[in-house]
Amino acid sequence: MSKESEVELERIYRVNLRRLIITPRWRRAVRAVNLLKEFAQKHMKASEVKIDQSVNQLIWSRGIENPPRKLTVKMVKDKDGVVTISLPSED
Repeated sequence: MSKESEVELERIYRVNLRRLIITPRWRRAVRAVNLLKEFAQKHMKASEVKIDQSVNQLIWSRGIENPPRKLTVKMVKDKDGVVTISLPSED
């Protein structure tokens, strides 16, 4: 992860993936990943988005046909403009 001095912007979002319902069943988890990246690009104004392995495992945990409808994620933008999406830590 980024160090405190390198972090430009850090936010926690509740991402609604409701548009998955119009996607064919056998593509839903792939579409969820793409929707998450599109959300990050729009709200964090970044061109490059990286998804943490823990978020990816959460999306794929119930298979390709039944990803979660909502995700709570932490988005961190560094000085280079790269956004990293991870799960928020429980403090």
